Amino acid sequence: MTEGSPDLLVERDGHVLTVTMNRPEARNAFSPDMLLRAADAWKLLDEDPELRVGILTGAEGCFCSGMDLKALAGGMPEDVQERWSEDPDMHWKALLRHFRPSKPIVAAVEGYCVAGGTEILQATEIRVAGDTAEFAIAEVQRGLFPLGGSTVRLQRQIAFTNAADLLLTGRRISAEEAKAIGLIGHVVPAGSALEKARELADLVAANGPLAVKAVLKSMRETADLPIAEALAHEMTIGEPIIFNTKDAKEGPRAFAEKRPPVFTGE
Repeated sequence: MTEGSPDLLVERDGHVLTVTMNRPEARNAFSPDMLLRAADAWKLLDEDPELRVGILTGAEGCFCSGMDLKALAGGMPEDVQERWSEDPDMHWKALLRHFRPSKPIVAAVEGYCVAGGTEILQATEIRVAGDTAEFAIAEVQRGLFPLGGSTVRLQRQIAFTNAADLLLTGRRISAEEAKAIGLIGHVVPAGSALEKARELADLVAANGPLAVKAVLKSMRETADLPIAEALAHEMTIGEPIIFNTKDAKEGPRAFAEKRPPVFTGE
């Protein structure tokens, strides 16, 4: 089932929610309406117990070229303006800067992934790109600052010198270079990123949903802790939350019975 506005398509298929930035005429740049719908989509992914993983992609061979300053300058639709007034943080939630779902997101990148496109990419967990994709955080080339979180996130995800290179030069890099420095995890033939992302999303969705959420929670919450403190915190997440669940019993039972497990999130 596909929902949403023309600027952002939201499709549910089983346990997977696919969010498609859909402004190909503007290289899928963020519009006010797209941001509103994205904030709603991430809230849906977080709260719906039937959804286990998300996919973020762009329409017609392009991921995202960042913020559409012309669209912002042109004013907002009334419903968007009303929501923005109610929640001034809405756009940062949409860009996954001030909110992240409790479930993982797989990025499927084709074509341009620049500025805000590369910034929202950093909030996804598993990243696939077509071999002709290009990446850049080009704000400094325009005298701007990348407010989507890149000056904080990027140096925690890739080597400091590589992060500094991208942030300070604003230069564009290929998918192969992005994989070499650890910005993305998979490079596939152009046009097949979404197919590969769905394959990976299905693997995630087939796992115990409580276990996946707990692993993701532990990864996020221990990332900046000293090792001893991180290991202690990991124990508080993994042992009491997971091992007494029905899913934790179903997994070993299914293995012993040589059948696929049926996880219910209980």
